[in-house]
Amino acid sequence: MDVRDNFTDFTLASNYIMQLAIDEYQAERNWTRLIDRYWNLVEDLLGDPRAKHLPFMDNPLPTLGMVLTYLAWVLIIGPTYMRDRKPMQLTNTLFYYNLGQVLLSAYMFYEHLMAGWARGYSLTCQPVDYSDDHLSRRMFNLCYIYYLSKLSEFADTVFFVLRKKKSQISYLHLYHHSLTPIEAWILTKFLAGGNTTLPNIINNFVHTLMYLYYMLSSMGPRYQKYLFWKQFLTEIQIAQFIICIGHAINALFTDCAYPKFITFLLLCNASIFFVLFMNFYLENYRRKATVKAVQETTTAQTPTASGQHQQTVSTETLKKQQ
Repeated sequence: MDVRDNFTDFTLASNYIMQLAIDEYQAERNWTRLIDRYWNLVEDLLGDPRAKHLPFMDNPLPTLGMVLTYLAWVLIIGPTYMRDRKPMQLTNTLFYYNLGQVLLSAYMFYEHLMAGWARGYSLTCQPVDYSDDHLSRRMFNLCYIYYLSKLSEFADTVFFVLRKKKSQISYLHLYHHSLTPIEAWILTKFLAGGNTTLPNIINNFVHTLMYLYYMLSSMGPRYQKYLFWKQFLTEIQIAQFIICIGHAINALFTDCAYPKFITFLLLCNASIFFVLFMNFYLENYRRKATVKAVQETTTAQTPTASGQHQQTVSTETLKKQQ
């Protein structure tokens, strides 16, 4: 059987393409020609036919271009533009943006359940369904919406730049917002369903809570009393990566009909996020809590000027009484 007749066998097709590429490169040594030829071959053998005519799905260049433009703006263009300007408030914009993200994340969480995870998807091993039945098409459409949502989240950093919140633009923040659109593009183009969507449904749940927190934060000082759960939100984010790591390890070391290479990449990505979020957690909660405790202990053990004055007055009074 020609491998072209079985594009759903991701591993078989990948090995076939890799071997052809190696053989032809050794024969011709022409990178430009090989890249063009093998992208067409990859799309023919591995690409989901349902994605071919969707905006930005023909090839990865538009997505890569948007990611590079995003990085250029938030690292160079935006800060240069705001250098001599006052921070923008954007109060109403932030409220409606975060409200929109809450509703979108909640909708995608629900759709992940209805398109698969509440309709028989296996937590141990779920292959991709490339058929065009109702649930498979619903999951595919959801994966594309998920991809578009990751492009919309570029606005998070744009708002930080316009408000001059430089401390919020961490390496973790940039890594997350740069990588997830690329991941989501690969998901929609090649693997719209199956194991890959478990991190997505967890991410939708976390983002519903996260953008709800941001929305409350944007509503002014009187709502600050409702923001006591920031640390809990970070702990949930860490828990999601622990779940994803365990899920990927299980798929990697069992006979699961899901591409091992993709599973390995998911494992690496979840591990990197786990390390970055743990570092963020330790820096922002554990170490600060330790420093605060030390400061409080030092303050309690060191008499203040007022305390020393009171002690002196009490001593003088006692002498007079004697």
